Amino acid sequence: MAAVTADAEPTDATNEPAYKAHFKQTRVTTNESGEPIWENPINHAVYDLNQISTMEQTHHPITKMHERVAYLAVQALRTGFDIISGYRGPGGAMTEKDWLNRCLFLESVAGVPGMVGGMLRHLRSLRKFKRDYGWIHTLLEEAENERMHLLIFMNIKQPGYLFRGLVLGAQGVFFNGFFLTYLVSPKTCHRFVGYLEEEAVKTYTCLLKDIEDGHLDAWKEKKAPLIAQTYYKLPEDATVYDMIKCVRADECNHRDVNHEFANLDQKTGVSPFVHGHH
Repeated sequence: MAAVTADAEPTDATNEPAYKAHFKQTRVTTNESGEPIWENPINHAVYDLNQISTMEQTHHPITKMHERVAYLAVQALRTGFDIISGYRGPGGAMTEKDWLNRCLFLESVAGVPGMVGGMLRHLRSLRKFKRDYGWIHTLLEEAENERMHLLIFMNIKQPGYLFRGLVLGAQGVFFNGFFLTYLVSPKTCHRFVGYLEEEAVKTYTCLLKDIEDGHLDAWKEKKAPLIAQTYYKLPEDATVYDMIKCVRADECNHRDVNHEFANLDQKTGVSPFVHGHH
């Protein structure tokens, strides 16, 4: 260890800190006016709009007690939410505003499980000095994806103060409930999210059907928000209809991922969805 002498030269505080050499400079993309253009740092898969036009609605069979508990919890939540929100399903009874309110609320809650699961597994990895085998990355990516869905829909409709208050309350209850349950049985929680995403796929399929049947004609012509075009790498002429197909494809992915996580050993299972992560 080098000795510190009294006549050591002081470091010039105006010099660039050495730590900066270890970090890449962030490149900011701007438009012709010099204004920064938003770019998500997490790359999203590029969907083929023709391939995702029809997505299979799958259901994981209920064979164990924890699966029955998870499924009944999802059905209870959905039934209660449908009654409170006045959900009337496809067929023309739902207006654009009704659908947007439903999507906004669902996405504000859907971003909670991935963050809770990723956070708890992150802390577990730290305190046990063990690898996590790729789960953390996948779960946090799921949370980020659901948050992006919310931001996308907010570019079509801004929620009011009452709506924001309801989301605040729902988030507080759901976060704490999911947090405590995950500590006791993460397997049940992942199965719960899998069933929850099954319902999300049904919801977006019903929404797409309303658009296809002419009940929401404007969304088949209206251009998708710029944030959606950038996130999904959509063509410039992509519509809200195309955007919702991408959102549904994401929900299908979350459904399958969480059902698979529920099948794995919660302590030693290796995530099959990501490679090279700890």
